[in-house]
Amino acid sequence: MLAVRDAEDVEELARFVDPPETAWIDVHGLGDERVLRRIGEIFGLHPLALEDVVNAQGRAKAELYPDHQLVISRLPIFEGGGSIDVPQLSLLIGRRHLLSLQERPFGCFDPVRQRLREGVGPIRSAGPAYLAYALIDTLVDHYYPVVESLTQELEDLEEDAIHAAPGTRVLERIHQNRRRLVVLRRVARPQREAVLELATTESPFVGPEVRTFLRDTHDHIAQVMELADSAHELSVALLEIYRSSLGQRSNEIMKLLTMIGSIFIPLTFVAGIYGMNFDRMPELRSPWGYPATLLGMGLLGAGMLLYFRRRGWIGRGRGR
Repeated sequence: MLAVRDAEDVEELARFVDPPETAWIDVHGLGDERVLRRIGEIFGLHPLALEDVVNAQGRAKAELYPDHQLVISRLPIFEGGGSIDVPQLSLLIGRRHLLSLQERPFGCFDPVRQRLREGVGPIRSAGPAYLAYALIDTLVDHYYPVVESLTQELEDLEEDAIHAAPGTRVLERIHQNRRRLVVLRRVARPQREAVLELATTESPFVGPEVRTFLRDTHDHIAQVMELADSAHELSVALLEIYRSSLGQRSNEIMKLLTMIGSIFIPLTFVAGIYGMNFDRMPELRSPWGYPATLLGMGLLGAGMLLYFRRRGWIGRGRGR
């Protein structure tokens, strides 16, 4: 039988400490210290466990206490502006109850609630440990779309990085994705360790059957870490591609400027010679001197361009 209730008073939770059937108590909001302390007294929570629950900056971990198995998890979600937030979700597994605490409802447990309503699988009858496994597994599944989205964005940036011009936002976008990946890897690594701890350590609150399921969840979070590491390596490669592309563009610009200078240096020399104020100079009084000089300068420039083309510096032979 499934029953869903909203508790108006914290004292109502006392009847769920040792209920006849498995009870899931989902607490939203961690700002009222009096309420949290009272919840700790009702369920006999260790002071250190309660401290870990309210410490929003803590890392994911699994800790065994006399009356509970504590599991701290982090949930990656996209926020406005493209940044990643990693709020904390805490689970306290008792013998007949499961206590979950979160800052606000994030919707990540909705698939489990749906399974409870529909009675799919053994989730109603397998006890609080199996319910905790279902919540952790659902939470780990939320890592996949985040890391896949970051990987896809990096793959889309590859073409932009190759043809990027200075002043574009390609470098900024690459660094933004790298920062997201740093956050994701920072929370996923201890999450993997916490799941491994649950799956391999004997606990009076997590039986061997549930630990078998948790090993599968550990495989999932390990896959997430592999995807995140691959995406991080891709971001490093994109930075190198971007820098190489900019370096190549700079080299091409310098080559073009050098060739233009090489063409105009001899032309400037000729113009400088004929710009000297001497009375006796060859062809100074000739009516064809001026056009002949211009023609010679034009042929000189054309000859240099032909030479550059044959060497493959410009034109069709370029890049051979």
